[in-house]
Amino acid sequence: MKKAAIWAVLAALLAALLQGCAGSRAVTGLASPTQSDAQHLSTIPILVATTRAASATAEPPYSRDRSLALNFAQVNVLVPAAHRPGSVETSSGIPDPARHFSARNLTRIADEKSFLSLLNARLAKRPPSQREIFIFVHGYNNNFAEGLFRNAQIVHDYNISSVPLHFSWASAASFSGYLFDRDSALQARAGLAETIEIAARSNASGIVIVGHSMGAYVVMEALRTLALSGKGYIFPKIRGVMLAAPDIDPDVFSSQVNDIPMLPQPFTIVVSRRDRALSVSRRLTGGGPRIGSGSNIPLLQRKNVQVIDISDIDGGGHSGFASSGTLIHLLGSNRLLRRLITDEDAPASTKVAEAGQAVFENAALAIHLPVRILEGLGTGQSRPVPDAGNVSR
Repeated sequence: MKKAAIWAVLAALLAALLQGCAGSRAVTGLASPTQSDAQHLSTIPILVATTRAASATAEPPYSRDRSLALNFAQVNVLVPAAHRPGSVETSSGIPDPARHFSARNLTRIADEKSFLSLLNARLAKRPPSQREIFIFVHGYNNNFAEGLFRNAQIVHDYNISSVPLHFSWASAASFSGYLFDRDSALQARAGLAETIEIAARSNASGIVIVGHSMGAYVVMEALRTLALSGKGYIFPKIRGVMLAAPDIDPDVFSSQVNDIPMLPQPFTIVVSRRDRALSVSRRLTGGGPRIGSGSNIPLLQRKNVQVIDISDIDGGGHSGFASSGTLIHLLGSNRLLRRLITDEDAPASTKVAEAGQAVFENAALAIHLPVRILEGLGTGQSRPVPDAGNVSR
């Protein structure tokens, strides 16, 4: 490799490092004597399925080591009183519930049968309209606490009413552990497939899945695993999939989609041309722009995927889908996010109208509609929605 190329890679790595990939790691607070919890903002009860190995100590409860068997738990996450929408305020020491996310009362669940029973019990406590399961899959370079707290932040800030289920895979939680994480992501696909299968056997009215970064790779591999093992009958229960900043090579993504007879619908991908972390990933893997980089929108549209381009929203960063205050206000306040990533039996024209209204309110947000909707509108080409800006282009 020429010196110029080496320096270019090092500069990109340094930029990503300075963007927040290094530094002190978050802790759950499970092992620490706590201050009064009275000042926390709210409590998010979360079910956990993980391919991480259980630790012998409370902190961390699950390590970076891989487990061949799927492990289950339940835990409460406290949202700090000082929380700002889009932020995940953490501590590497003893968390202060007034200022930091923290965890309480983690209980390990012995087996799949007990986990399913608890899942059904939580569903039964909710009104029928809220009996969905929300599965979140974290990305690269996350320890157990960091992925768990991001899940809680999304649930809290977007006011998600579904039962939250956190899938934690064995990330090394190390900037230099990218290749280890890629292997862990592949190893975790069977565990996530099993988790989705359990959720499908529950009394839930539907399942919504969100995968971030390398977690999107786990999601696609899990869906592919279900399809190839003859369990495509599960897919109708999946009412929406969102891949946020997916760290997936376009050729790999096409191969995954080709192995899945029909993607769960709606299927949404959040992209950004300003995602520096995915630029680093591209260099590390030696391939083309990642699916989350926003360079393959026509390909995604042809595969009946709808695309939300956040390049011009609050810097268009790698975690912008969860950290952007603008997106949280725009998509969370008027239920557009739910309409985009779940199937509420709305006609295509209604979805287009709502998407158009979003662009009209904030022209920086671009929504590219899939071919199935465009053809339903009588055209095979992307076209603007009248008086609403360029929704698909």
